Amino acid sequence: MAGVSPINQLLCKTIRVNPPQPRLKPSAFTVGSVSFATGKSAERSKALRVRPVFRVRAVSEDEWGEEKPAAEGPVAGAGAEEEEKKPVTETEELKKKLVGALYGTERGLKATSETRAEVVELITQLEAKNPTPAPTDALTLLNGKWILAYTSFVGLYPLLSRTLPLVKVEEISQTIDSENFTVQNSVLFSGPLATTSFSTNAKFEVRSPKRVQIKFDEGIIGTPQLTDSIVLPENVEFLGQKIDLAPFKSLITSVQDTASSVAKTISSQPPLKFSLSSNKAESWLLTTYLDEELRISRGDAGSVFVLIKEGSSLLSP
Repeated sequence: MAGVSPINQLLCKTIRVNPPQPRLKPSAFTVGSVSFATGKSAERSKALRVRPVFRVRAVSEDEWGEEKPAAEGPVAGAGAEEEEKKPVTETEELKKKLVGALYGTERGLKATSETRAEVVELITQLEAKNPTPAPTDALTLLNGKWILAYTSFVGLYPLLSRTLPLVKVEEISQTIDSENFTVQNSVLFSGPLATTSFSTNAKFEVRSPKRVQIKFDEGIIGTPQLTDSIVLPENVEFLGQKIDLAPFKSLITSVQDTASSVAKTISSQPPLKFSLSSNKAESWLLTTYLDEELRISRGDAGSVFVLIKEGSSLLSP
């Protein structure tokens, strides 16, 4: 650019605009703690005179259209993402390892000796990091439904071994109500024709910071809920032998019709209840680890129970 154009020369000058000063009689008024003067007193108070000044600066051609670089700093939302990505604690890692070791063991029934040794080691490490040293003083954490994930209690193994063909143990759970000091143990069975449950109701008493005494008083056999459709597997294993069920599929249609006709009648019947009041219907439970989603308890004969709170992400495969 050879020289500065007349327009740029004009823009480089400083333009001053001075508003006309009205002639007022000398007077004064106060607003708050600031005094304002008019008339001749205004001339004496140059500090209070307002002289608007407008300045125009010449801009070179290279600057036109040039965008200013964005200010350096954290990207919006980055801080929130960093806060969400909290570091995984050692306890969380141990819990994930424990759940991984339990996969495929069918609540301990099919666990190998190596798996059992690994589970015992992980349980021992978690118990050493128990965030709730006095579980009976934190009964609200015990509230709710807990799903059994593993046990070394051999008394449950006949139940888990599926001695009856086509019958499957869908779920074993324990529901605790700390306000009423009640415990309900429940087993949910499913078959090709219906689903049903067997439950026991009990009361518990706090005996120590970790130990509760449980007394069972009632058993309940749930009303079978018949299914509208029957799905039979290709074969079933019974007493070590596989039985082909293909010839029975022709009977499915007639069985379905019969099942549908009696479903309404059976489903409307109340559950069957019976008393369990006896000296043998008592047990105790020692809670050795407890948080919002995992509970480890020890019972009679040194048996161990690993339970996961219903709705926990630990139950996801």
